[in-house]
Amino acid sequence: MKGRPSSPKHKQTDLITTLAVRIQPRASKNGISRMQDGSLKIRLTAPPVDGAANEALVKFLSDTLDLSQSQVEIVSGHTSREKRIKISGMSDAEVIRLLNKGAQ
Repeated sequence: MKGRPSSPKHKQTDLITTLAVRIQPRASKNGISRMQDGSLKIRLTAPPVDGAANEALVKFLSDTLDLSQSQVEIVSGHTSREKRIKISGMSDAEVIRLLNKGAQ
């Protein structure tokens, strides 16, 4: 019987990580810092107008994590400073390692 070879059930792209972050729009520069409670705070130079800060957040995270922008998605909090972000194709440990590397 001819056919395609079976593909593996779990691929690297099947990994999904969800983050809770606090955004500070109109910052002097883009960056990541840790808050006292251990959560992540992401500073963005973009203003919170017409989705500019959301677009800047997706671009900043995709650049920081070396992913395509389509792999970074805002799940909730589109109009809030508190957001939940879904990152596809990277393990929790790898995301945390790269974000901690950039956090001050």
